[in-house]
Amino acid sequence: MSDGKRAASAPWIRTRLRTAPGAAVALAVLVLVTAFLAAAFPRAVDAYESKGLRHDIRRADAGRSALEIARPQPGLELPQAQREAGVRSPELKRVGGALVKALPAPLRADMSSVAYGLRTTKPVLATEPWLPRPDTVPPQLSYTAQTGLKEHARLVEGAWPTTPDAVTAASRAVRGAVTEETAAALNMKVGSTLELPTAAGGSLKVTITGIVAPRDPRGSYWSADPLVRTPSLIPDPTSRFPQNYWTGTVLLAEDAGPALLATATEPAVFWRIPPDPSALTGPDGDRLTSVIASLESGPGLLKVRAIAGDTAAVLTGLGHIVRDNARMRDAISPVIAVAALGIGSVAAVVLVMTGALIAARRKAELALMRSRGGSLRGIGGRLLAETSVTVLPASALGLLLAVLAVGEGRWWPAALAAAGVGLLVCVALPLRTTLQHIRPTLHGAREDMVSAKPSRRRTVAELTLLVLAVGAVTALRRRGTSGGGTDVLVSGAPVLVALIAALVLVRLYPLPLRLAARPMARLRGAIGFLSLARAGRSSAGGALPLLALLLALATAAFGGSVIAGIGDARDDAALTAVGADARVSGKSERATLPDELVRTVRDLDGVRSAAPLRIEFGVTMPETAAAAGDADGSGTGDRVTDAGSGADTGGGDAAGARAMTMVGVDPASYTRLARTTGLPDFPSGLLKATGPSAPLPKGAQSGPERVLPVIASPAVAARLGKEAHAVDTLSGDFKVQVVGTVGRVASLASTNFLIVNSASLEERAPTTLLLTGAPDPGKLRAAADGNGEEFAVQLRSEERARYVSTPMQAGAERIYLAAVAAGAGYALLAVLLSLLQTAPERKTLLARLRTMGLTTGQGRRLLAFEATPQALLAAGGGLLTGWATIVLLSPGIDLVPLALAGVAGSDTSPVTLRADLWSLALPAAGVVALAAAVAGVQAWWASRRGSITELRAGDSR
Repeated sequence: MSDGKRAASAPWIRTRLRTAPGAAVALAVLVLVTAFLAAAFPRAVDAYESKGLRHDIRRADAGRSALEIARPQPGLELPQAQREAGVRSPELKRVGGALVKALPAPLRADMSSVAYGLRTTKPVLATEPWLPRPDTVPPQLSYTAQTGLKEHARLVEGAWPTTPDAVTAASRAVRGAVTEETAAALNMKVGSTLELPTAAGGSLKVTITGIVAPRDPRGSYWSADPLVRTPSLIPDPTSRFPQNYWTGTVLLAEDAGPALLATATEPAVFWRIPPDPSALTGPDGDRLTSVIASLESGPGLLKVRAIAGDTAAVLTGLGHIVRDNARMRDAISPVIAVAALGIGSVAAVVLVMTGALIAARRKAELALMRSRGGSLRGIGGRLLAETSVTVLPASALGLLLAVLAVGEGRWWPAALAAAGVGLLVCVALPLRTTLQHIRPTLHGAREDMVSAKPSRRRTVAELTLLVLAVGAVTALRRRGTSGGGTDVLVSGAPVLVALIAALVLVRLYPLPLRLAARPMARLRGAIGFLSLARAGRSSAGGALPLLALLLALATAAFGGSVIAGIGDARDDAALTAVGADARVSGKSERATLPDELVRTVRDLDGVRSAAPLRIEFGVTMPETAAAAGDADGSGTGDRVTDAGSGADTGGGDAAGARAMTMVGVDPASYTRLARTTGLPDFPSGLLKATGPSAPLPKGAQSGPERVLPVIASPAVAARLGKEAHAVDTLSGDFKVQVVGTVGRVASLASTNFLIVNSASLEERAPTTLLLTGAPDPGKLRAAADGNGEEFAVQLRSEERARYVSTPMQAGAERIYLAAVAAGAGYALLAVLLSLLQTAPERKTLLARLRTMGLTTGQGRRLLAFEATPQALLAAGGGLLTGWATIVLLSPGIDLVPLALAGVAGSDTSPVTLRADLWSLALPAAGVVALAAAVAGVQAWWASRRGSITELRAGDSR
């Protein structure tokens, strides 16, 4: 200007945000949600791994988890005063404090339960006549003088054991206490005395001055050595006959340790340090394993011996607990990594699609700037600045929300994930937009997928990606997925399969359009031809929406199949353990159920059907059949899953091969139960016996020549063949002849069994009653307890609930549920973005066609038919991709760690991944439904606006 002043100009960023606030807010919200998910994932993994490690340590037996530093009594070569001082509380406390301070990180001590003292390692035979002798064998007692009794117990009777005078090795009288359980089992009371023989020939008198009760019976103080809390009746290993004797522990006064030095009980000094897992995190597991190994036999042990003495040893099972936790974590991690990489890839593609949508909307604006001399650097810098203003705060807010939502976990993986989301958007949007304007472009002809011919560069690039993806999938298929640990190639299987499918489907998509366009052109109506013509038109990045949809659908299908597989495995394990919806059986395997109990339970509300079973374990296989089975090596052992009865009769050994289980059933009621629960059934008429084999009258005896038809397991049927074989059972002696086979029987996991009609048995009283329906648990247990005998009641629902037992399992399931939801959400968002990219063109098309007489209904059908081919392509490709991913990964993925791990007595046979129909079909159907709904809403909205609004002079649309 002539006066030298520059013309005023509005700031670029403020102008852009005021011009398009909706687009900026939408981008910020998308980045916020994506950053939140990206930051929350590593924190969630850290959280469930940390909780799982702490849970395993707290749940473990205190005798395994605690660190115990022990050494023999001070040597006899030392002066007596020095030996006595070495086992008194001040010296033990000093050494214990030094040991606690020397514990290497991340191992920390639970100071509230630390105990130290002197204990006998050789039990003492108690000859007092008032002590119980179950099999004429006197009890054997141990003695311990350890600190903290008053803090960990409450006095029930008498007084606390004390040491009025200084106790030395020459002392011949000390005071002690026992727990309530020990006193009740061993007939002890306040004032009882015990004699310990000394090495010099005399005796040490122990007077029981108090009876105490533990404040925390499950705490380390009382559970590290269970005999301190509860006595035990154990068999005598030196006796030729089955004889039992009592063993327990007497708690001496805290400073009474020197008196034990004079006894022949081989006393030992100990420091018991339970770990404090409250500060442990999941990543600390590997360090903790290394630290424990060092303390047991490494540099850490040298430091311990420098403090506690050269003969000190560190004893603990904590290392095994941590290693078991690490094995479960390593088994779960590959499955979680599949969900993480799949959802991460979907999110990245959707973010790039968002950038493509913004670039398409601003193409004309930036082309004008480029034609007027704008440089690529200047345009890119402005786009980077305006993108960063909205994206970076949104990423930071997403990180903050993730930290608040998941309060536990490392912060730097979450920060890197959120920063990666922001960096991707800040770089992708300016880069994609500026690359379209390297050269100034004029308005050209539209792109059409039907007639367009891809360039050679694009063809080479696609072929290169296709070859790499196919090679990776082939390598994965050959190598398998069961190598352990997280493998990027395994975790990227959905991405690889989706990439292959997207490249192939984009190339094949024009073929059906060309075939369908020809007959449509001959029809009188224009809707079909126009919809196919519109469906064949696409932008240059048409493969990107398809890739996003395929990734999202494949990940959602995989996650849904994992969750369904976990549920099916737990349902099947619960059914195997119980046999039906409920089960009533005796405490012992031979206990029978009275008829009154069976009638009472059968008549309870909620019981749909009842099937009485007579189960007899350990039935000897006929000699000829057993010999044939040994010859061919077929068969396996007989194993019972009921916790209340039965025993394992063997596996691959000869004894197990010659044993089987006989199950007597009522054919009609059992087949009804089998059909209801989904177990293999058989025609009830197969077990109907006639003539000499007809059912016996009640009380009649069975003859050895009677031949009963039986249903056998495949292993037993292979041994018995079609001939009749004699068997000896507690239910009678008879012959059996196989008339059919089933692979499984209710309430047993045995592979060696026979099913026989219980009416044909001499003894037919049931030992088990299986129920279907939903009986009230309280009434069922009351009915079982009301007969004066002890009967076990098992519910399938309660058994099913046992399998979600660890925070690691529950956390992994929650992550998979979130992955399925996120995959479905990103799939729907990809559909919306792909439709929004061409929304202005569709609005203009409808406005022009309305001027030619197109009705509102025809407009809706036109947009719906236009969206249908692409939606069907994405849905079909998603089904195919999800199925291929599951087939590819299923051979090496075992869902046992997620479904059944950590539950004692559960069946740990491999649980393979299988395709779940609902997980495959529902997301795909949702894509088609959403595309149709968006098209209908768009047609309705366009019909409300006038054609003049859409058709403006000079508009290039």
